[in-house]
Amino acid sequence: MSRVLLTSMQVSDGVRKELVREGSGPPPRAGDEITVHCTGSLNSPRKKFWSTKDPGQKPFTFQVGLGKVIKGWDEGCLTMAQGEIARLTIAGYKGYGEQGFSAWGYPFCQ
Repeated sequence: MSRVLLTSMQVSDGVRKELVREGSGPPPRAGDEITVHCTGSLNSPRKKFWSTKDPGQKPFTFQVGLGKVIKGWDEGCLTMAQGEIARLTIAGYKGYGEQGFSAWGYPFCQ
């Protein structure tokens, strides 16, 4: 069995990125429209709550760096190249906060 070694970096306070597969080209700039696949999961307990790859879902398009998504996505996506696959670990205060995201029924920080 082969092992994949992930490159890990601290993007900012509260945002950590593990590089799964390198992309190519420059990272986006604030205001650029990007389209991403993403999977949201809790760290403890480890549980997926949503994915753009779930049945009926599609890739997510947004203007990066303008506060239109959670802060951790903005910060992490601004470091990525086109085609890159990375795992972002985002602290609650740069995610959905203490209240969680009630539409999914998850209190993310307790």
